[in-house]
Amino acid sequence: MADTILDSITKQYHTLTKSGKKLADYVFSHTAETQYLSISSLAENCKVSEATITRFCRGLGLSGYNAFKLALAQSDRTTDLGDSGNSTEPISSDDSIRTIAEKVHSANILSLNETLELLDFQAIETAISILSRSRHIYCFGQGGSMIMAMEAWARFSTASPDFIHISDSHMQASATALAEPEDAILFFSYSGSTKDMCDTLSIASQKGIPVILITHFPNSAGTEYATVVLQCGYNESPLQSGSVAAKVGQLFLIDCLFYGYCSLKPELRSAARSATAQAIAGKLL
Repeated sequence: MADTILDSITKQYHTLTKSGKKLADYVFSHTAETQYLSISSLAENCKVSEATITRFCRGLGLSGYNAFKLALAQSDRTTDLGDSGNSTEPISSDDSIRTIAEKVHSANILSLNETLELLDFQAIETAISILSRSRHIYCFGQGGSMIMAMEAWARFSTASPDFIHISDSHMQASATALAEPEDAILFFSYSGSTKDMCDTLSIASQKGIPVILITHFPNSAGTEYATVVLQCGYNESPLQSGSVAAKVGQLFLIDCLFYGYCSLKPELRSAARSATAQAIAGKLL
């Protein structure tokens, strides 16, 4: 049987630095938990630097921290459908359709409850204020988070023409370079740690453009550039990338922002929603 990532760490343990051994000890003791941590959270828990973690991962022959988390998840117990055994409601092929539905329902409810518990009401009021006073609001994201950015744009476009969705990361950077401080960026990133995101948000930071970041990890790389951080719930395993439950928490935040935004100018937003509804009604059979 092929060695797991834990076996590889064990074989190299005696050659690790003092910091590397601290990291390895933590991973051995918190294997399941580590799969869900951002690199900044793991560094804080282990009291080592993020650079130490990156070197540790590359020393194991991995491309970086995300590859390390995936290897950890694969080394742990998984169901025959690829779900991590440490997921809240792991699903296997032995489950009936009813059981699958109940587990999916439980995961989605958990996501909503966790997001509500994590909700910083002062932060969301600040975010709503930014949205209401901005000339243009760019809705950005990459991968699965791009879908959430599109959801936000679709929701807000029923009440205002000021929201713009751009899916391509190059065009996101170009649009940000031409934006002004009177504009704003609503960025979705579950991990909060992607290169394309940081590249775009660094431009926004240099130009003084307000950034609202929706992420699961409050200490991730993207938060350095954010004016406001809104945290969504649900621990998504590396094997669950793009899970619906993780998106449910973000959809909840979108709706909170939407109704808060509309409440600041109720008559104007109500008239806009009525106009867009009438425009679409003619397309329905």
